[in-house]
Amino acid sequence: MNSTDHFLQSAVIQFRDDTPFSTEFDDFYFSSDYGPQETDYIYLQRNDLRRRWSSPAENKDTAFIIAETGFGTGLNFICAWHLWNALNINQRQLHYVAVEKHPVSKADLARALSRWPQLAGYTEALLAVYPPLSPGTHTVFPQVQTAQSTVKLTLIFNDASEALSTLHTHVDAWFLDGFTPSRNPDMWSEALFKEVARLSRPGSTFATFTSAGIVRRSLQGVGFKVEKQPGLGLKREMCFGTFVEQP
Repeated sequence: MNSTDHFLQSAVIQFRDDTPFSTEFDDFYFSSDYGPQETDYIYLQRNDLRRRWSSPAENKDTAFIIAETGFGTGLNFICAWHLWNALNINQRQLHYVAVEKHPVSKADLARALSRWPQLAGYTEALLAVYPPLSPGTHTVFPQVQTAQSTVKLTLIFNDASEALSTLHTHVDAWFLDGFTPSRNPDMWSEALFKEVARLSRPGSTFATFTSAGIVRRSLQGVGFKVEKQPGLGLKREMCFGTFVEQP
């Protein structure tokens, strides 16, 4: 773990009907009604993870790398990890890399995830290795009993663009999260999209809850084919797509 000697200020969260709400960005961390279903619909399904992880042709010896912009409460990570184990992936590693400028405290993370008891074992495993809120890179191997699959989590507590610029890996799937673009523009900057393209391998996929025009145009501008689809619940539209080539 590389970090400085000081700690970050944790995200300021209010719980509204047990749903975490960011006072800084005036937005909820996840849907109060759907939660894991929202993660499955947007991030797991639109990145086609069930098929990709179950296909012998795609089940290679190299690690499958998911990168997330905005770790938040860790719900997306836990849902991806749960699916990975449910599919009983053998002899391959899932490496989940997430950046977060405003990390959630362990106490708030535990409270936020407690509303999903079906994921309790994964929540406890994440809490057991959740790092101190010091800036820098933290890599852990949370354990949940499974077959022979390995899960590695790398959390980078830093500005998203700067954090991604430190990476030298090829990402297979992107979870583009981080609150609504109008309320958190730094998470959707031109610099960030350039880093996303730099790190994407040909055929890398992305999904995001937003369908804002600035996000679609920016992703197209760095080489992604972008599609829209109806969102879940009250969300009208979301977008997803595939990395084609550097423009």
